[in-house]
Amino acid sequence: MKLPLLPTTIVGSYPQPDWLIDRVRLKDRLPPRVRAKELWRMPEELLAVAQDDATVLAIHDQERAGVDIIGDGEMRRESYSNRLANALSGIDEEKPGSALDRTGNPNPVPRVAGPIRRLGPIEVQDVALLKRNTDHPIKITIPGPFTMTQQAQNDYYKDDEALATDYAAAVNQEIKDLHAAGCDVVQLDEPYLQARSDKAKHYAVKAINKALEGVTGKTALHICFGYSYVIDSHGHDHKPNGYAYLRELEETNIDVISLEAAEPGLDPAVLKDLPNKTVMYGVIDMHNPEVETAQTVADRIRGALKYKSAEKIWVAPDCGMKYISREVAFGKLKAMVDGAKIVRRELGGS
Repeated sequence: MKLPLLPTTIVGSYPQPDWLIDRVRLKDRLPPRVRAKELWRMPEELLAVAQDDATVLAIHDQERAGVDIIGDGEMRRESYSNRLANALSGIDEEKPGSALDRTGNPNPVPRVAGPIRRLGPIEVQDVALLKRNTDHPIKITIPGPFTMTQQAQNDYYKDDEALATDYAAAVNQEIKDLHAAGCDVVQLDEPYLQARSDKAKHYAVKAINKALEGVTGKTALHICFGYSYVIDSHGHDHKPNGYAYLRELEETNIDVISLEAAEPGLDPAVLKDLPNKTVMYGVIDMHNPEVETAQTVADRIRGALKYKSAEKIWVAPDCGMKYISREVAFGKLKAMVDGAKIVRRELGGS
């Protein structure tokens, strides 16, 4: 995978078209942890083709903006985690459980009623679609074992660590198949490392490393404070300006750590906590509906460069773009790319 200095990428989600999913209903609820098929506007027999078309639009928007590492935009999902989490055996599809969301509100979640096992590839078809529609390096995101454990009701395993161990084994199989299919970067989404940091300190590193056993391709891990829209809509205060669980990630075998930095005003000095990791540094604020200028993005990158070499920085939005408009999302991606180009030129890169 050949990348320029300060390569740009999306974190995961891109806005789904209104003709594909009911975005009003999507915003009016907590992010679904079980499947929410009622949100799709297309009948079942047309849905897969419509999701393909939406994915191609997301790919083309990223290419038009000049993004270096292309994602699928998570067009097939009602939320970042529920597609894979509900495709595993051991989940009671008829009777969901309940767990507190990171907003502190109860949310229906997968109920674990038997051993968690992967029945077969889940997102490999997404790699094939990406490869057919772009010649850029590609990235696929999947939920990590710790976050899936926190988003489930455990009615089978002796404790959460045992559940996370089997989630990790399933994730491991999926990562290997995604890389074998030609995916350049597989990203684990682990926002609950921040939301449940006390629990994470007991077994999260062990679970993440088990998910990476025997993996030879490039991997990334996203940790964040949650979607801004969801936090705002449930009356919570602004995001914290520091991570409760970060330096522990230095002990994982992940290659790239994705951090949310723009909206919370993260002190870039925290990059010193990850001396051996490449950092996917958030330079786009998902809370601010105004599109950043390229100079604003460049300033944020320059701040990170005080603590991490350019060879160890990827440039990205803070978080997924699911809840903002496509117009704003595209504008923000273009500003991100242009800001990275400014700094790249300053460093003598092309």
